[in-house]
Amino acid sequence: MRPSLIRLLPLALLLLLGGCMSRGIPLTAGSGEQPAARALLQKSADAHGLAAFRQINDLSVAYSGEWYGLVSKLQPTLIDADFRQGSQERILFKGGPLIAQHHLGPKGSKQVIRKTGSVQVFYNDAPSKDPEVLAAAALVADGYRMFLTGPFHFLDGNLSLETGEDENVEGRLCKTLVAMRRPGHGLSGEDRYLLFIDAENHLVRRIRFTMEGLKSTQGAIAEVDFFDHRKIAGVTWPTRFHERLRKPIPNLPVHDWRLIGLDINRGLKAADIAGPNFSARAAEAARRID
Repeated sequence: MRPSLIRLLPLALLLLLGGCMSRGIPLTAGSGEQPAARALLQKSADAHGLAAFRQINDLSVAYSGEWYGLVSKLQPTLIDADFRQGSQERILFKGGPLIAQHHLGPKGSKQVIRKTGSVQVFYNDAPSKDPEVLAAAALVADGYRMFLTGPFHFLDGNLSLETGEDENVEGRLCKTLVAMRRPGHGLSGEDRYLLFIDAENHLVRRIRFTMEGLKSTQGAIAEVDFFDHRKIAGVTWPTRFHERLRKPIPNLPVHDWRLIGLDINRGLKAADIAGPNFSARAAEAARRID
């Protein structure tokens, strides 16, 4: 276990967990993509609506969720529960991606602007220069794009992609893919991922991942499950999400959240979302879904 994780846990809990931790993500055998792995990923992307997804220039989404208490104490900067209870998020895919998140919580607003190679954070319109805050924000922004876009996220940029062993997720038989990406998500130089793809309908049911982009989470493994898929504008999106830790505390619940709003191709430009506040065009709430 990495020292940064050890500092977060009481000694008694470390002793209890010491014998039951597993890596959770197989190591890949080499580099490059196995043809069978690429075929499975392509099948999943097609099932999620790849042709329609490629027509999306900008995406507006809204989330609402709840954090579990223990993880907020273990990772206060990453969770940032005083500012992250609900969010409006905007993604520009063309020429990007460029991600902007407007979070709201009991202590006000948090604006995150994330693009390749940089991240900015504003608390109640005041910029933050804290390296830990910036690294956490980059990890979260990239992670949420990955969770929402599922197989599309892995179509490019894999250092390696291999098939793994079949597993069950909530009673559904799943094929698995093991991926390594350099860089990873957030400010990570490298992360590893395990994708669980439904053997029957090819939807992504779970993504397990490392979190090397933040000092306090290095060595940790988490996973997100996806539920209640909805087809909107030709794309099948997950609308309910559950995150838990796999390591260092196995099966510790982290976060439940829902996609409550989504609309596509407003015609947003980088200038609409690249500052401490959204423009009027970007600020309108994402169209609510039932």
